[in-house]
Amino acid sequence: MKQVAILVLLASLTLAGCAPLSTPTPTPTATPLQTPTPRPDPLPLSEAGPYFPGRRSYALVDTSRDDRPVEILLWYPAIKPEGYLGTLAPDAEPDLRGAPYPLIISSAKVAHVFAPHLISYGFVVAAVNRIDTYPKMNEEMIDQPLDLLFALDQVASRPPEGLEGLIDGEHAGAMGYSFDGYNTLAMSGARIDPEHYLAQCPTPDPTTQAILGKLSAFDCAPAAAWDEFAAHAGGAITTSDDGLWQPMTDARIRAVMPLAGEGWWLFGERGLAAVDRPTLIIAATQDELYPENVLIFKHLGVADKRLISFVGRGHMMIMDGDMVARMSHFVVAFFGYHLQGRQDLAEYFSEDFVAKYPDLAWGEYTGK
Repeated sequence: MKQVAILVLLASLTLAGCAPLSTPTPTPTATPLQTPTPRPDPLPLSEAGPYFPGRRSYALVDTSRDDRPVEILLWYPAIKPEGYLGTLAPDAEPDLRGAPYPLIISSAKVAHVFAPHLISYGFVVAAVNRIDTYPKMNEEMIDQPLDLLFALDQVASRPPEGLEGLIDGEHAGAMGYSFDGYNTLAMSGARIDPEHYLAQCPTPDPTTQAILGKLSAFDCAPAAAWDEFAAHAGGAITTSDDGLWQPMTDARIRAVMPLAGEGWWLFGERGLAAVDRPTLIIAATQDELYPENVLIFKHLGVADKRLISFVGRGHMMIMDGDMVARMSHFVVAFFGYHLQGRQDLAEYFSEDFVAKYPDLAWGEYTGK
């Protein structure tokens, strides 16, 4: 997992606009000019929609978890202030023309990438700030999903002052990328399977071993202190009659999108069979960090499941603007269909649609 921290650090430096370290300039040689890689054809919903994004922040406390602080960043359709030149208006007046808008929950780190685009198509995004990747599997794998569920309940059940009537909390979705993809999967109805996870430590079974790479995020740290890990989750989650923990989810979550995430280790075949709501997974075919997305997809128990593969891409495709635009198209189409009831968007995340684009593949990619 040290490699994870390195990748995240590199991503953070790129986002911050830092220049790479300088290297000696090579002596020019008479080599043929390289043809630039052509940009992929844009997808229909990659362009921004009609709404302007606003954002507010709220500092709350979850009293049911030892007064755990939970900071929520709320993106929403807003009325653009007159003469305003920015692309996001803090504390702007809400735009109620299409209200109430369905709610999407995510980490703030992922929401910064996708929320403005989602807002432009008539969604509200409630994101939890200060949750992030972890150096190894630990109690954050419990805390982060519960933080997101707390944010959902606070925003849906107790709309912030001034935003009354804006949010349709009964039609919610969850999405996340990488570490946050695990959180999303946790809220899909998946259930942690202690027997499966503990059996992988320290010796993974052949199925698990087959997806282990040099950057794999698999870690046995919770297994080394399982009683403490289970105690942290609490009896409401760990008590069951079938050996599986209870799902960390909410009935208001109607659809989920785990993007390039993880989860095979803790959920396994039995835990993933419990997934019970529409799921769209987006995965990179050369994901060096979380290569288990195809395995996860195959074992999802829900019939309404889809996998779209980004051909030739690695885990850090999130840093590529063209790939973010492509993912944003599918996020709008999938949640628009399931949460806004827009039947016309079904074609935009269908097998026939994906087949039009050579850099995309429907389901598991079997090419080279």
